Amino acid sequence: MSSQDKLLTRIGGLLRQAESTDNEHEAEAFLAAAQKLATRSSVDLTVARAHIASRERRPTPIQRVIPIGEPGKKGLRTYVQLFVAIAAANDVRCDVARSSTTVYAYGFDSDIDTCEALYGSLLVQMVRASDQYIKSGAYKSATTEKVVAETRWGRTIQRRVQAPVAAVTARLNFQMAFAARIGRRLAEVKTEVEAEAVRTETISTGTALALRNKELELTDFYSSTSEARGTWRGPQASAGYSAAARRAGDRAGRSARLGTAPELGGPRGQLPRGEG
Repeated sequence: MSSQDKLLTRIGGLLRQAESTDNEHEAEAFLAAAQKLATRSSVDLTVARAHIASRERRPTPIQRVIPIGEPGKKGLRTYVQLFVAIAAANDVRCDVARSSTTVYAYGFDSDIDTCEALYGSLLVQMVRASDQYIKSGAYKSATTEKVVAETRWGRTIQRRVQAPVAAVTARLNFQMAFAARIGRRLAEVKTEVEAEAVRTETISTGTALALRNKELELTDFYSSTSEARGTWRGPQASAGYSAAARRAGDRAGRSARLGTAPELGGPRGQLPRGEG
């Protein structure tokens, strides 16, 4: 078994533990442990890259196409938001197709593998949690501000009114908040682990320098490979805004636990049903 296979097996074990517990605090601990393992492994790989130039093959960044969903499927932008948030915490850059059906990931293969493993698990949870929120009917008691146009005496007048929150609006707002919270959680773990690695480094490892070299190498690769003409700005709840759904999505993101291990070796880009 290669070292990367062993890494994915260890992450998978944490994923299974997170999935099997009903204790929110235990799930949170397993989530943090999984991300710490991935981040620490990335640091170790980075340090190794700085010392193996003379070996048979030096790892280099790659581009990988990540299928997100079929054209026209509702909610693809929030799916993309989730993947991009995970990627940002794992040293992977992303370009997004205009249709939001595809993400182009740039990074070292082990980092992209980690992103796909986390995404496959957290996506299932995001869709399931938003389905439960919609089915509960909790969103129906909330209202959202809308602009309506009225014609009076030959003139069009716009005014703001309070209207009931539609299910699609509640779902999109829920998922946006969920993805944003996951991104913040993983970013906090990444910052903590890298700071610890730098604090405890020795002269022989040069962790800070290795991390910087990795960043520069990825930046150069992205600049020379990417054909993106702009920057993805994230999902927009064009149908309206729901503060209640945002709060519910944020709570779900705070307590989310990682999925089971099959996503690690299963088909990429497979989405659960139930979105709409």
